[in-house]
Amino acid sequence: MKRIKFYLPKEFIMKTFSILIFINTIGLSSLQAQNSKLGDKQKKDLYTLIDNYSEARENRDTILLKSIFTSDIDQLVSTGEWRAGIASSVKGMLTSSAGNPGTRTLTVEKIKVLDKNTSIIDCKYEIQNPNGTTRKMWSTFIAVSEKGVWRISAIRNMLPSGK
Repeated sequence: MKRIKFYLPKEFIMKTFSILIFINTIGLSSLQAQNSKLGDKQKKDLYTLIDNYSEARENRDTILLKSIFTSDIDQLVSTGEWRAGIASSVKGMLTSSAGNPGTRTLTVEKIKVLDKNTSIIDCKYEIQNPNGTTRKMWSTFIAVSEKGVWRISAIRNMLPSGK
């Protein structure tokens, strides 16, 4: 069996090599590590956001709720109901608060910074019922910074299964 040798022109090899270097440089420069450091101002602002949400729910303050939500807010509640948009979310929250009276407490447990404009906030969510029992849940908030103002973009409420 006879071997066939294949030669590439030197210019082709150099151009291909240069293009690969260029693509690699562009690709690597566009990748950036997640900044998981939470600055003092960002931490304070995110805690304030959750406090404002809790206050708005407690006082059924629709103006405050609307001011801390993004226009495309969505919420998945522990019953499995999806609420999409400000109108649906606010209406559902008011209905839920009226149907499930009690004192709501959100305690921030963990904040994960995805980038300078996006954070995940995990909270213990407890409702102290009028009969003295406590409903213990979890809430996860997706917060986004819009023009330097933190707003809630999504809420996920979870009721532990007890397992």
